[in-house]
Amino acid sequence: MTFPRKSTPIFLLILVGYAVYAGIYIYRTSFVVDGARYFVLFDDAMVSMRYARNLARGEGLVWNVGGERVEGFSNPLWTVFMVPFHLFPVPASRVSLALQICGGVFFIAGLYFTKKIADEINPGSLVPLLAVLLTALYGPLSTWSLLGMEVSALLLVTGGAVSMAIRGLKTGQFSPALYVLLGVGTLVRMDMAVAFWAILVYMAVVDVPNRKRHLLWGLGSYAVFMGGQTLFRLWYYGELLPNTYYLKVTGGPPLLILKHGIHVFLKFVWNFNPVLFILPFLLIVIRPEKPALLLAWVFAGFCAYSLCVGGDAWESKGGANRFISTGMPLFFVLLADSFKRVGDALGKGAKPALGGQPAPAGRFFPAGTFGKVALAAFVFVGLVNMNALVGLHSLRHWLLLERHPFVAGSERYVRMARVVNEMSTPQATVAVVTAGIIPYFSERPSIDLLGKNDKVVARGPMHIAPDPQLTDLRPGHMKWDYTYSLATLKPDIVAQLYGGYNNPETLQYMKGYTKVNLKGFPFFLLDHSPCVLWDAVRRMEGNPCPRPDGGPE
Repeated sequence: MTFPRKSTPIFLLILVGYAVYAGIYIYRTSFVVDGARYFVLFDDAMVSMRYARNLARGEGLVWNVGGERVEGFSNPLWTVFMVPFHLFPVPASRVSLALQICGGVFFIAGLYFTKKIADEINPGSLVPLLAVLLTALYGPLSTWSLLGMEVSALLLVTGGAVSMAIRGLKTGQFSPALYVLLGVGTLVRMDMAVAFWAILVYMAVVDVPNRKRHLLWGLGSYAVFMGGQTLFRLWYYGELLPNTYYLKVTGGPPLLILKHGIHVFLKFVWNFNPVLFILPFLLIVIRPEKPALLLAWVFAGFCAYSLCVGGDAWESKGGANRFISTGMPLFFVLLADSFKRVGDALGKGAKPALGGQPAPAGRFFPAGTFGKVALAAFVFVGLVNMNALVGLHSLRHWLLLERHPFVAGSERYVRMARVVNEMSTPQATVAVVTAGIIPYFSERPSIDLLGKNDKVVARGPMHIAPDPQLTDLRPGHMKWDYTYSLATLKPDIVAQLYGGYNNPETLQYMKGYTKVNLKGFPFFLLDHSPCVLWDAVRRMEGNPCPRPDGGPE
């Protein structure tokens, strides 16, 4: 069934509908602390925000002003994109709102390319609208995009690049802009090199007449963009790779990391629904057309990368992680196409036209109502399955009946930052586990206990049990060195301890510290520290309260 005129209004309606959804979503992620409403990004994004604010103030691209230069981010262009928002006289509680809005805008722009790609795969049908609908309503994409991660920009880059590649395959024309765009993608986040190489290899193999130009421009662009940022990193940070690389990939058994990657990927497929996940790839085997193969190839590249790096740290929340999410619109195009073909087959009472034969012009469901009902059922079941994630409660998050679980943590960290400000001088050093929100809002020199912004910890060994359970592994959260971070650096305030506040192995490093409970939050305060406002501590804790030496009052 062709909708050359009807599809555009429906597409625009979906975009408007998503914009409304995004606005409600963003507001639902905000919260009020001490009478002020806060909009806060996901904690990892707030790490980049701290770098961006310091750069905007002329302090350099650093986490701690005046401290060691450490590249605790892997999204340089996204971090620089955050800088201008810190040049305006906007309170810290509202700066993140602008980034959340930008994430929504980039995501909506990415939906345009999702439709454009689907039009190339199955022109003149309902498939583009289905692909856009499935993409817009997939919860993890909104989570990563609207909470300030660079995923929204990567969706736009990936969609634009794949669209250009498909157009090149169909017209036979070569465009250098394809590799320039992919190069820019590696600046947004380094691991976009996966998409770069996937598209370059595919185009060099398939587009034989332009093979030399693909190789020349592809390899040249890769050298310029990746080489350029590597040279900058060597000059500014003295390292070949970001600190996050050493943190997540080194210091642990590669086979165990791979096993964890496979484990969480299979769990993702199972929760997504194995039948729905495998269906598009089965149809591609039956109908191996070049554009569809390109989509499957690039998406497979993102999945393979996730396997190799061990997945992400928040797999317990369910759904596609940050790496796989970047390729999900491509998958949804293939899934929408397979929905349409299965619906056609059920409507006919015969097998779908999988041998390259299109459905009769102007008739999307040759057998009428049954095919339409079948398609609607497929879409409905798919949406529910995809967004159930790790249980039915995930559907409440998707429907905005409950706040996303990340939000409660963000509110807690903002409140902790305010307590830190109230009880300490600006010179106080603060040890943290979550290195984004607390350091950003406290504006204190901070010690990153998990090493994202610390070269010593990042290059240390992973803490892995003798007989580790795959469910216990968390990439990027498996390194700490309390002998160095606590016993040697001696922070004035220990705001968080990885593994809890009552672990005997951890408490041995708290000698010379006093444990207090301030406004419901436990802290360890360095005895005799001149950076701790002890009178303020007494007021917040109430009597009896500790003396600076840790003894009873």
